[in-house]
Amino acid sequence: MTPSSSIAAPGAAPGHEATDDHGHHPSYLTDGTTVKSWLLTVDHKRIGIMYMIWVLLFFLVGGIFALLIRIELLTPGPTIMDAMTYNRVFTLHGIVMIFLFMIPAIPSIFGNFLLPLMLGAKDVAFPRLNLLSLYVYLAGAGFALWGMLNGGLDTGWTFYTPYSAHTTTTVAPVLFGAFIIGFSSILTGMNFIVTTHTMRAPGITWFKMPLMVWALYATSCIQVLATPVIGLLTLLVAAENLFSLGMFDVARGGDPVLFQHLFWFYSHPAVYIMVLPAFGVMSEIVSAFSRKNIFGYRAVAYSSLGIAFVGFFAWGHHMFVSGQSTFNAGVFGVLTMLVGVFTAIKVFNWVGTVYKGAVEFSTPFAYFCGFLFFTVFGGMTGIAVGTVSLDVPWHDTYFVVAHFHFIMVGATIMAFLAALHYWFPKMFGKMYHEGWGLVSAALIILGFNATFIPQFLVGNAGMPRRYYEYPERFQALNVASTAGASLLAFGFIIIAVYLTYALIYGERVDNPWHSKGYEWLTMSPPPTHNFIGPQPTYPEEPHFYVDPKKAEGEVSDV
Repeated sequence: MTPSSSIAAPGAAPGHEATDDHGHHPSYLTDGTTVKSWLLTVDHKRIGIMYMIWVLLFFLVGGIFALLIRIELLTPGPTIMDAMTYNRVFTLHGIVMIFLFMIPAIPSIFGNFLLPLMLGAKDVAFPRLNLLSLYVYLAGAGFALWGMLNGGLDTGWTFYTPYSAHTTTTVAPVLFGAFIIGFSSILTGMNFIVTTHTMRAPGITWFKMPLMVWALYATSCIQVLATPVIGLLTLLVAAENLFSLGMFDVARGGDPVLFQHLFWFYSHPAVYIMVLPAFGVMSEIVSAFSRKNIFGYRAVAYSSLGIAFVGFFAWGHHMFVSGQSTFNAGVFGVLTMLVGVFTAIKVFNWVGTVYKGAVEFSTPFAYFCGFLFFTVFGGMTGIAVGTVSLDVPWHDTYFVVAHFHFIMVGATIMAFLAALHYWFPKMFGKMYHEGWGLVSAALIILGFNATFIPQFLVGNAGMPRRYYEYPERFQALNVASTAGASLLAFGFIIIAVYLTYALIYGERVDNPWHSKGYEWLTMSPPPTHNFIGPQPTYPEEPHFYVDPKKAEGEVSDV
């Protein structure tokens, strides 16, 4: 079978000199340069770029709040803020990072930009709804940030009742913001599902789709099915706060634990809205940089659907100390282990792909290595906290905080940065400095470990989460964690500098990785309608590479 790079799919154009205007076919970046042409565009690529600008801005805001938290915890007593301000800062950090960065980061940026390219389509199924989802997201973010700045919010990102129903801080605008953002998530999910079903090019059957598409499809199913639950719940809590309806008030016949069930029924699947796209990114990267097709393609594809399905039934492991029965706790614990099984399938297949591959250790692959470590380490701690006897003493300690950041923030940020570096040449047609890319990757991976491994230790020693003051015996580990956060911030600053430099002065490139993914069959940056001429056909599977051992044998024969 002929490798994909040796023949061009009809209508596609691999292996050419990259230019901004592609001859008579301008790239999406230069086809209309007015502000109006960007703000009113229905081009999925431009919408993805606009999502990137806003998501990165909110990531900066959430990161600043994180640094403020770590500075405050440098000393056992008050450091730079009072107790109420501290409560508000960690609430703002959680809301911004989860609802405004991690949930939309990969689907809204890279999903929007790449899904049609990976399917051989000229756009998503509903381009106007795609643009609407962006502005709905910004409207919700505006509501939430307005509420945070006008009175603040001190409930934590989980909005637990009965406190959220009675706090004097500004709850309703933030909840309305989360409600509005949910519509953006639903619109994006519906668009991706319909696009995957109806817009595939000739030759791309279900089991010839890139694994990134499988991950986005599974994520979209969760977005459509689970987001309405949190939307209605935020309205209920806002109404409870404004009108004292008594829905979660025990004195009036309500049940505060009902809130926890409804909240985690969405928020546990939301974990996979964050991490499933990350799994898809890594499936693309490990194949490209190992020069091998993915090992166990169908197993990886089905495991994405398995995680999406089982994720809906494991919410109770967040509530082991809420008074649920021993039987229920046991069932939720077993279901949690099933999530670990599906994740392990992916990990073993990624390792199998790297095994005996012709590995090119570039910046995206460095992030893959960090991702693999955080996923396995964080996943094992997830199995631990999914066990009732271990979870009870660890509940609401910094051990849980460290677990969440390892598996969710660590894995999501590793995948986000890997995707940013891998598809940067595709999105902008420019190449960044590879040496600085590896330096920043090392700083971020080391900084992340230095930040959160001390939190595992301090949590295991008994330090509760969300506490403003702590005993002096915990200070050394908190200082170490803050030092790690500083290292992490320095790594992000380096990335911002060299990527900005690359946008302006970077070398023009087309496919620097020699990747055989479908999205690389068109020019970089892509033309407005993705492909020149008729819709391409795809006779081969994505990432079809010559077996490295066979290639070595051919070279030695020569």
